[in-house]
Amino acid sequence: MARMGVIIVIGAIIASMVVANYMYTQYTTNYIESTAGKPIIVGPVEYIITFEGTHEGSKEVAPENTFVKIGITAKNISDEKTIISGGQFYIVDDKEQKHEAVYGEFSSKDLFLEALEPNKPIERTTQFDFHLMKKNNTK
Repeated sequence: MARMGVIIVIGAIIASMVVANYMYTQYTTNYIESTAGKPIIVGPVEYIITFEGTHEGSKEVAPENTFVKIGITAKNISDEKTIISGGQFYIVDDKEQKHEAVYGEFSSKDLFLEALEPNKPIERTTQFDFHLMKKNNTK
């Protein structure tokens, strides 16, 4: 009887390790470098990222440094509806520091949360607050 209990406990430990490993691989951030203007496919979505310029924010949201604005063209290449958000995008600078998107109503094209229909591309923008140097210092 005791042997059966030990086997059940060991089985439960192994099962929990498998589930934890699966969840870790599903929800770990994957950093993917992209070149401006070139398509990149991540999951069911094809993205084209472009540099749109810099700006100083709005009355409600001002940057600590400079807002760097990027354009995002996203196309769902699957047969099912999917969702994208501005929180999926990061800029990594030359010091390997990650910068998250800053939300605000800077334009009518700002990306917050968007449902993508199959084969219907959308164009949105988002911005990041970081020190932009003269040379190319981002990924």
